[in-house]
Amino acid sequence: MPKLWNETIEEHRRAVRETVLETTAVLVTERGLRSVTMSKIAEESGIGRATLYKYFPDVESIMTAWHEEQIADHLRELAALRDGPGGAGERLRAVLEAYAFIQQRRHGHGPELGALLHQGEHVTGAEQHLHRFLRELLAEGVRSGDIRDDVSPDELATYCLHALAAAGALPSKAAVRRLVTVTVTGLSPAAG
Repeated sequence: MPKLWNETIEEHRRAVRETVLETTAVLVTERGLRSVTMSKIAEESGIGRATLYKYFPDVESIMTAWHEEQIADHLRELAALRDGPGGAGERLRAVLEAYAFIQQRRHGHGPELGALLHQGEHVTGAEQHLHRFLRELLAEGVRSGDIRDDVSPDELATYCLHALAAAGALPSKAAVRRLVTVTVTGLSPAAG
């Protein structure tokens, strides 16, 4: 087949997949995981059920694929902040604040969906990646004098991730920002 034809087919497949992922996420958010059927997803996506089954075997696999994309987007967002302008302390604060807001949004999934989405290798791998990523940024902050040096960057990364997980229970953006301020204050050299 000509290259253009292959590219067109691949683009079509990507578009169908993205439509299915987004449609399913909206339906599950509105109706709950157990109330959404493959038939409803196919209808709302504008494709046939047989076509949908060529992409995914069930609603859970669609939501898992959607979640994997969400995690990848979050990691890209955090990496852009880490690699952005400013000193290590400024970039660290930006990363921690963005992560805290991600945590706040995450807890809007509800228990049933949360149980499905927050298990598996894709989540474990992302958590390990995020820990390494944060540890390296903290080590850079220690070298520049922006971060305390009496606690290892590895421990500080663990501390930050666990502290900011509390953002999921906070009711407002202002409360999330206060949590970030408290966390960042604990990282400063003066805190040591």
